[in-house]
Amino acid sequence: MISNSCGPSKAYFPWSDNYSIIRRKMFKQIFANSVYIKVYQNRFDLRQIESGVTATVVSSNTFSTSRILVGHFVEADTILRKGMKQLHKDKWFTPKPVVIIQPMEKTEGGLSQVEERILKELATGAGARKTLVWVGHELSDNEVIEKLYGV
Repeated sequence: MISNSCGPSKAYFPWSDNYSIIRRKMFKQIFANSVYIKVYQNRFDLRQIESGVTATVVSSNTFSTSRILVGHFVEADTILRKGMKQLHKDKWFTPKPVVIIQPMEKTEGGLSQVEERILKELATGAGARKTLVWVGHELSDNEVIEKLYGV
């Protein structure tokens, strides 16, 4: 039997399309770091989705005001950084997280551009490489993954 191909099938080589897809999936699983942050008055609840580790950090000084959830940015930034450290304290290497941050209070009428920017800046300051602000119902782990990665 004579074959028209000049060698083995492309599927067996590391540079093949199938191998690249598998390698990308493995890379994403190894370095996945998805964090869901819920913002309450003077408190952050954090959950690392892949491991299920949670952390709650409460501010001794208030960062919320009567009109806005994050009225004192520096205090909120300090507390959120502390929470991210607690979330990843047992790891010697942590890739930058992809974050969904959700205000749980004071969202009547939606968020202003300033409030949305504050939340994005908080997540970025705490180490996020990508941030999504979510206003709506509380999300399950699967919904967080779907929103972040479109899976």
